[in-house]
Amino acid sequence: MKGVGFILVFAVWMAPAVGQNTPEADLPSAPSATRMKPQAPPAPPPAPSKEEAAPAAAPATTNTQADGSIEPDAEEAAESSAEPATPGAQPAASDAESARDTSVTTIIKRVDEVNVVFTVMDKRGRFVKNLKAENFTVLDDRKPVQSVVNFRAETDLPLRVGLLVDASASIRDRFRFEQEAAVEFLNQTVRYKKDLAFVLGFDSEREVTQDFTDNTEKLSRGVRMLRPGGGTAMYDAMYYSCRDKLMNLDERFAVRRAIILLSDGEDNQSRVTREEAIAMCQRAEVVIYTISTNITGRTPWDRVLERIAEASGGRAFFPFKLDDVANALQEIQEELRSQYAVAYRPADFVADGRFREIEIKTRGKKYNVRARKGYYAPSK
Repeated sequence: MKGVGFILVFAVWMAPAVGQNTPEADLPSAPSATRMKPQAPPAPPPAPSKEEAAPAAAPATTNTQADGSIEPDAEEAAESSAEPATPGAQPAASDAESARDTSVTTIIKRVDEVNVVFTVMDKRGRFVKNLKAENFTVLDDRKPVQSVVNFRAETDLPLRVGLLVDASASIRDRFRFEQEAAVEFLNQTVRYKKDLAFVLGFDSEREVTQDFTDNTEKLSRGVRMLRPGGGTAMYDAMYYSCRDKLMNLDERFAVRRAIILLSDGEDNQSRVTREEAIAMCQRAEVVIYTISTNITGRTPWDRVLERIAEASGGRAFFPFKLDDVANALQEIQEELRSQYAVAYRPADFVADGRFREIEIKTRGKKYNVRARKGYYAPSK
């Protein structure tokens, strides 16, 4: 498989974990979404806790036909000598299960390789989990891709989830029920030593009441600590969660990054725009599921929640009554376990910083594919 690629080489300093919370940096004004460039992550705290980075196992190689459809290669890729990985998150010291290494590791990564996790549903809205590589066609920037590096059905991907709860005054009367539904969702979804989640409440400000952990008791306490009041800075909360939380996780294997957003969709205090927040989520490869907390009928803000979900490859839910919030969270849990993943190299990749569209189709019209709309190429 040949192609011109760009190589990104960077060093990661691994330091021992610390069990204390550090002050959150103020959210800066974001540049225009149409010309936003990748932002460097904020400076690390004095002693950030990260796990040792290591090269991931080499994926099986596949090829594409001229029309961009995936044709599995007859030869399997050589087995990698890399050791099995464990979730590379940044939990507090009390949540860490393994010792950290203080060595400096060099990581080499192709930046022209695109990874997409997507969902397939039939006409009745049921998840389809048994399709093969040859059932799909992949287009990048409206052109068939150069080569497909890997394709797999993913029913058990480790999850990295941010639960964002609108704590503004406008949802005060429904807040307690939403808290209990969110607690039940986390208890059923987050698996010990495999998944990680954090809890963030927002009104005019944002507060992380529980950082990344696999401990569902701590997550539940984080949800119950939230109190409603104030205005709504929803876009700022999304932007911060993607840039400073989910995009900064040091992973050595495929994971599913997702945000569950409980809000009525009305924003009146953010410093970043809706499109800037969406662009940051696309850069971080985060899928967003929105659940409207408004049960009084359709409002103009419903379209905002739909736009956020569609652009990231997620879904928007509009419960008719409070009990439906729990049902929506149950559907999200099922979907997070019903995924496909494809890694490919574009046919004419240029590191120019612009947005490139992604389209994944099945042969025929039996199924609907839901994936993020695209990505931003890195700048030279």
